[in-house]
Amino acid sequence: MKPRHIVIIGGGITGLSAAHTLYQRMRELGPELQITVLERENQLGGKIRTHREGGFVMEEGPDSLLARKPAGVRLIEQLGVTSEIVNSREEGMKTYIVHNGRLQTLPARTNMGIPAHWPSFFDTPLLSSAGKLRALLDLVLPPMEITGDVSIGAFLRRRLGDELVDHLIEPLLGGIYAGRLDDLSLLSTYPQFRQLEQKYGSLIRGSMRQRQAAPTLTSNHGRSVFITLKNGLQTLVERLHDELHPHISLLTQAEVTRIEPTEGGAYRIAANVAGEVRTFAADAIICTAPAQVAATLLSPIVKEAQALADIPYVSTAVVLLGYQRAQLNVDLDGAGFLVPRKEGRTITACTWTSSKWPHTTPEDQALVRCYVGRAGQQEALALPDDELLQRVMRDLADITGLTARPWFTRVVRWNAAMPQFLVHHQEKLASVTEALATHAPGLFLAGAGYHAVGIPDCIANGEKTAEAALAHIQSL
Repeated sequence: MKPRHIVIIGGGITGLSAAHTLYQRMRELGPELQITVLERENQLGGKIRTHREGGFVMEEGPDSLLARKPAGVRLIEQLGVTSEIVNSREEGMKTYIVHNGRLQTLPARTNMGIPAHWPSFFDTPLLSSAGKLRALLDLVLPPMEITGDVSIGAFLRRRLGDELVDHLIEPLLGGIYAGRLDDLSLLSTYPQFRQLEQKYGSLIRGSMRQRQAAPTLTSNHGRSVFITLKNGLQTLVERLHDELHPHISLLTQAEVTRIEPTEGGAYRIAANVAGEVRTFAADAIICTAPAQVAATLLSPIVKEAQALADIPYVSTAVVLLGYQRAQLNVDLDGAGFLVPRKEGRTITACTWTSSKWPHTTPEDQALVRCYVGRAGQQEALALPDDELLQRVMRDLADITGLTARPWFTRVVRWNAAMPQFLVHHQEKLASVTEALATHAPGLFLAGAGYHAVGIPDCIANGEKTAEAALAHIQSL
């Protein structure tokens, strides 16, 4: 095979995972395979970002990953940082939901809010008697007749009623996507709910059966459901950089401005690299850029790619608050709390990081992480940092009684960071993917804007796409 060049647009975890997979194959193929990663920001890692200061390990993006999804743990093992894994503590995982301005414990043993344990369901004050009775209709309602996609909100409301969805499920599921359940696609977010309905005729019945057959909390090869790394998830990015940079060109401040086909099925990429215009010849391209950027780059080649511009993104912010533990006037006795939309708060969720992940914080300190912004509730993000902080601290005082003044604050803004998988997202994406395969072979889409949300899913998507790109160049 003559020398081939694969260019990866985007140096987030998807792009880096793709590069890592290709690097492993590079060791087999030798100099015949060259790889370049082009990242427009001044650092790699995308939304994985850890701030370390004064003994604190503060995650500015995701704070953990699911151990049951193998791609994340597998990459950690391949990078030789298994000893860094920290398991979540069962006693630190108690979660609250704000209900009428007060904290109420999330019912035990739910399946993302779907009841799977009768005592906790009947005892919860989060639902009225009428709301509980309405949810029980799920046990007798016939499966929904679906010929295509529907919103996950419409699907769940039909089976379980508005009250259970609004009070329990929406803050759990909507928080993951920063979206509205009534807008998000069932097939692109939680298709397993449809599968439960089809298999068991009931979400509650199916969730209970799954719970009975499920492994215990610590049976993921001796790990808890959620894991993180001792020095932060950015350790993943740093280890990937250390392993890859001697062999792969990792360019930051490299914004791709144009992609054009050349003779022989190859491509020419123009990029502004730290102020210098450079071009790169590529036999295959893996594009992990956000959807609007991808639409701009790809639509001159494949007109169907213009549809990617219709994928909306939501902005969010993370507010980190550090406290002297001796000055705390409340007991942070769990993982944190979720805030339903109906509560009308600035905060959408809050993690008591020093309780959930004690290793992140010196013993005499406490760390609280608050989230702001979701689809339909973006107004607070227009405020300057000091006003946003005041609103967050006011919510904390009202909800938890926490009136201590933080000695440390940090506001991290993520503009247009959360892709929204709306109804018919898969159909739109399939159309674009098919057009690329037909009219631009060797050009692949991957990443959070298209197929994956969450670190393990992004890793798996990057690895899978790398294999597809490698198969393409081997066929030339």
